[in-house]
Amino acid sequence: MSAATTHRIAVVGAGYVGLTTAVCLAHLGHHVVCADSDPQKVERLARGEPTIVEVGLAGMLRSGIGSGRLQFVLGAEAAVADAEFVFLCVPTPQDDDGSADVTVLQAVATAVGPLLCHGTIVVNKSTAPVGSVVAVQTWLGRPDIPVVANPEFLREGSAVHDALHPDRVVVGAEDPAAAARVGALFATTRAPLIVTDARTAEMIKYASNAFLATKLSFVNAVAGVCEAVGADVRDVLLGMAYDPRIGFDYLRPGPGWGGSCLPKDTRALVEMAGMAGYDFDLLRGVIATNEAQLSAMVDKVRAAAGGSVHGRTIAAWGLTFKAGTDDRRCSPAVDVIRGLAAEGAKVQAFDPTVTQPLPELPDVTVHGDPYAAAAGAHVAVVLTEWEEIRAIDLPKAASVMAVPAIVDTRNLLDPVPVRRAGFAYTGVGRP
Repeated sequence: MSAATTHRIAVVGAGYVGLTTAVCLAHLGHHVVCADSDPQKVERLARGEPTIVEVGLAGMLRSGIGSGRLQFVLGAEAAVADAEFVFLCVPTPQDDDGSADVTVLQAVATAVGPLLCHGTIVVNKSTAPVGSVVAVQTWLGRPDIPVVANPEFLREGSAVHDALHPDRVVVGAEDPAAAARVGALFATTRAPLIVTDARTAEMIKYASNAFLATKLSFVNAVAGVCEAVGADVRDVLLGMAYDPRIGFDYLRPGPGWGGSCLPKDTRALVEMAGMAGYDFDLLRGVIATNEAQLSAMVDKVRAAAGGSVHGRTIAAWGLTFKAGTDDRRCSPAVDVIRGLAAEGAKVQAFDPTVTQPLPELPDVTVHGDPYAAAAGAHVAVVLTEWEEIRAIDLPKAASVMAVPAIVDTRNLLDPVPVRRAGFAYTGVGRP
């Protein structure tokens, strides 16, 4: 795939969004310089070594470098001098009050403003509060430089596919010509293009993530009701999903939603709404439901262990917030494990992306396969929907455990063969 017109693009930030954006824009035929403040990350990427786990990323990274269309530099200042477009893809972590911390965004905009050529377009892809385009314009100190909002809708684990085959491209700006030029960068994807004002584009991102979180929390609440009345949540959701107004996507119960986007963006939207005088009670309820779901998973493991996990060995199968990624930020798996450890459990973990002890879980032993993690365990808890966990040899796992019991927080395993292998089985919303 190649771009109809080749442009010089700078991407500031080589995290999930920035690295994927840079690699995919180079794949589309543009010349891309990607900057980051971490010297070790820049060195690895310049050698063609991906710093995140994403399907298809490694090959495209090496291809981009080999073609000369993609390079990595240290510091934003080194990337922007002759760029026609500058994409800001920097972290905006959650602040103590739930709002997005735009400190890095402000610092980068302030630093690069004086270096930009007249006619450069700055594209804010960082998820930041509504009104951030106006703020970036101020921080740049360059009234001659248009700033455009271009929110990302990348799903971790399929980010490359989503970047090359987006459901939609959203561009927000007060300058229609600048918006059109940014939209044209993605023309070869043939995705629907939504051009609007900057504040609306920024709100589309927050509203989309808030709705997905709402859908997930609703499904987990339905699963809780199913458990209470003896219904099977799988068939309930199947019956719902055929309604085209509802659909199949995001109708899977689990331990709770997490990751780098939904927790941060839902809380930021509640905070933004409150500052504007609107009490977003519905979304606060969604967040509370998610927190209750995490506690409910700990309850399930405790019950499966006979009423207490104190002094018991628990096998944790999965550590990332979803399969297909090595991201553990706001991972429900990590939260559940912390809850178990706080009650005195000894946790032995397996995840195909983790080989070293984890600083966020210092008392957890990490093993290289699920059977080593299950050795001597009183309960095995499925926390991430990895195929390596779905394919576990159940009789082998049962033979190494002290007590063969499984709590499947993802409903990943079929209960019939699990029980046939001698396990006591507990799912989510399943009898």
